[in-house]
Amino acid sequence: MVDPVLRALAAIPVAEWVAVAFALTYVVLAIRQSAWCWVAAVVSSAIFLMLFARGGLLMQAWLQAFYIAMAFYGWWAWRGGENSTGQALRVSRWPLRRHAVAIASIVAVGLVNGRLASGNATSGLVPYVDALTAWAAVFTTWLVTRKVLENWLYWIVIDVVSSALYWAQGLQATAGLFVVYAILAYQGYRQWQVDAAHPVPAVTGDGVA
Repeated sequence: MVDPVLRALAAIPVAEWVAVAFALTYVVLAIRQSAWCWVAAVVSSAIFLMLFARGGLLMQAWLQAFYIAMAFYGWWAWRGGENSTGQALRVSRWPLRRHAVAIASIVAVGLVNGRLASGNATSGLVPYVDALTAWAAVFTTWLVTRKVLENWLYWIVIDVVSSALYWAQGLQATAGLFVVYAILAYQGYRQWQVDAAHPVPAVTGDGVA
């Protein structure tokens, strides 16, 4: 039983391992509110973009291109790019009503996208779940760039659902990775709760803001 697992791990390209390592680095640095997380995000997404493009997964490749663009925006915003005083962005909260509107919009767009992607009645729920998680990830990435506390709650749901989706598709290793993401997201939420209640200087690209 061990040998097949080892062979499967050995078959994973080095580039993919590097991308995963930088993706995990991004999450850990984001929890610490370090602007350097966006540098890790660019590296990870750039590698995944090439891997997905070579594998013919064009929509996933485009999603990585979006992540790269948002990473540049996140770097700028977290380092006080929109603040006239140049101070780093602080953790904020959204009211429940705003989240309700956002969730309703994600569901609406995701269902339409899923219906268009399903192609036929035998596709099942996979296209819908895939579309919903993709659009939710796009929106939540923007929440991260704005340091909205609740982004971590969105990520927990996205990661758990994605893990189940990947497991059902036979991608057990990727499913396990997303379980790790969900655990880190929970830690991120707890840490940012503390930071929101007791603001501390955020780590920018030049040190402490």
